[in-house]
Amino acid sequence: MTSAERRDQERTTPEQDAPERRATGGRTPAGPEARAWSWEVRDTPIGPLLLAATDQGLATVVFHADGETAAGAVSALTRRLGTEPAPSPDRAVTLTAAARQLEGYFAGGLREFTLPLDWSLTTGFNRRVLRELADGVPYGTVVGYQDLANRVGEPGAARAVGMAMGGNPLPVVVACHRVVESGGGIGGFGGGLETKRALLALEGVLPQPLF
Repeated sequence: MTSAERRDQERTTPEQDAPERRATGGRTPAGPEARAWSWEVRDTPIGPLLLAATDQGLATVVFHADGETAAGAVSALTRRLGTEPAPSPDRAVTLTAAARQLEGYFAGGLREFTLPLDWSLTTGFNRRVLRELADGVPYGTVVGYQDLANRVGEPGAARAVGMAMGGNPLPVVVACHRVVESGGGIGGFGGGLETKRALLALEGVLPQPLF
């Protein structure tokens, strides 16, 4: 792996103390680009995940979402989406569907997520790379940073691919854990290498850990 590829550091946002919790209320005035949104935290085999959805679809997944991490994520999303979270029946449907599909994925029965996705938290090159990852790297396979750069027609952009993985707002669902070093190493992962190994083992790419 090149030094550029080692930049694959995913941003982990916030932690919160209840394993399953939904947002209430909304006080921040919405700007012209504001998106209404809701969130909840779900327990999973890799730890609590914060899920946030807009009216357009699932917008983000946050690792290690207990305590301050979840609180920080909610604060950051409030700034980025332009309004505080608020409950919504339609968004609750998306969050419930996301939770059920994640449960199926971790149980080994679901191999493709079929959720509506809101891509508004990523733009430009990053969005292109992440959409290629979502569409072109299926369950149980991996791709190198350089290979993914080639696929989007930017052969000199392996480093930028690593940065796009680091900025992925939808890990697990848009499976940046499937992006590895071109030489075959596991590469980096902001959710933690143990989490990356666990996801790759679940998909049969790596052996299951002995302990």
